[in-house]
Amino acid sequence: MMHTSAQIGGTVKSGSSILRKIGYALLYIILIGVAAFQLFPLLWLLLFSLKNNQEVFNLPPLSLPQNPKWENYAKVWNSGNIDVYFFNSVWITVAATVITVVLGSLVTFAITRMKWKGSSLVLGLFMVAMMIPVHSTLIPLFSMFNKVGLTDHPLSLVLSYVAFNMPITIMILLGFYYALPKEVEEAAIIDGCSVNRMFFRIVLPMTSSVIATTGIINMIYNWNEFIFVNTFISSDHYKTLTVGVQNFIGQYTTDWGAIGATLMISILPILIAYMFLSDRIVEGMAAGAVKG
Repeated sequence: MMHTSAQIGGTVKSGSSILRKIGYALLYIILIGVAAFQLFPLLWLLLFSLKNNQEVFNLPPLSLPQNPKWENYAKVWNSGNIDVYFFNSVWITVAATVITVVLGSLVTFAITRMKWKGSSLVLGLFMVAMMIPVHSTLIPLFSMFNKVGLTDHPLSLVLSYVAFNMPITIMILLGFYYALPKEVEEAAIIDGCSVNRMFFRIVLPMTSSVIATTGIINMIYNWNEFIFVNTFISSDHYKTLTVGVQNFIGQYTTDWGAIGATLMISILPILIAYMFLSDRIVEGMAAGAVKG
């Protein structure tokens, strides 16, 4: 009887192991299918960018170009002003992201770690700001920037990005800041550390993971933003990649291959950054959720 029970137990464990393996195999198949579905637009865009207008309309979407037009990339970079747009996108994105993360960290620190009247009201105002549609602010912002001479100026973009990204940045930082141990701050104050020095030397390094998360989210939004650039910027000298694609859309003809090349150039930097830093996003979001 004991021998039979042992055999039955072994059979049950073996069956359970087989079912587990089948479950993992199905899960991997589903995930591979989802990944392929997500990569399909990128593959289509790459093939699209290597075709001329005749191939775009006459060949199937996923067919290989007969003669890959790599010159489309040289054309948009050299004669399409894309190099200027690319540089504008980089510095505007970096400037707005750095300012938003630093200011958001300061505001969150003041709300969560310092006791003062009105902190709940200020937090509520920032959260309410998340419900304001972007489109409803275009006319007031344009009128305001026009009065102070900031229309057709990159500073109008930086200020708009900072204002609209501040609420989501504070919301992500809140959970992490609430859970920071107060003993570290108390020890720093006892040692004679000022509030400013404590924030920049102690608190900010402790929140590096969640800061990386907010930075990447801000960077993705700023890089892909179109409405503000199209509304506030009119000269080619200050345009970014998101509106630069319009240069290849003419009244009578449209260079579709050049448009595809421009879109690929605009996608690659943010895609590469996300591939290398995606773990930090998950780490920061998980840390904020658990600690909050």
